[in-house]
Amino acid sequence: MSKTRKILTAAMLAALTCVATLINIPSADGYKNLGDCIVILSGCMLGPIYGAAAAGIGSALADLILGYAYYIPGTLIIKALMGLLMGVVFASTNKKVNLRLMLAMVIAEIIMVAGYFIYSVLLLGNFESALASIPGNILQGVIGIVGAALILKIFEKNKAIKKFFE
Repeated sequence: MSKTRKILTAAMLAALTCVATLINIPSADGYKNLGDCIVILSGCMLGPIYGAAAAGIGSALADLILGYAYYIPGTLIIKALMGLLMGVVFASTNKKVNLRLMLAMVIAEIIMVAGYFIYSVLLLGNFESALASIPGNILQGVIGIVGAALILKIFEKNKAIKKFFE
């Protein structure tokens, strides 16, 4: 993929990450969204650098739009790390959903859960509140893993989309 195409795809995936994060699925502890699906896909489609940029920027932009500006620095770093990890692992696999890729998705979501826990403790200064957010973030991670795995499985079969993974 040319550098221009990578930049344009990164911008598109950042926008898609933002929109997927803005689509709220109500839950008892706030809301869940499909943003992590696109965060994972960004790393897989673009590799570590551009994938990290798309994941971090798109997620941080959603925080800004939703009125959670105080989470922007944490979100930018956490989601970028997730995209970075997925880019590194996907580049070293056979470009198919397999055990190694699924393990990387789980680790990426552990980064998300741990990252937001640490950021909340540092930001809010309240260990109990940060601890209480862990189950909801785990659910968010499961949604991200399942969604990304399903989308990647569909992409494996589509020759037109496969070219984005080369």
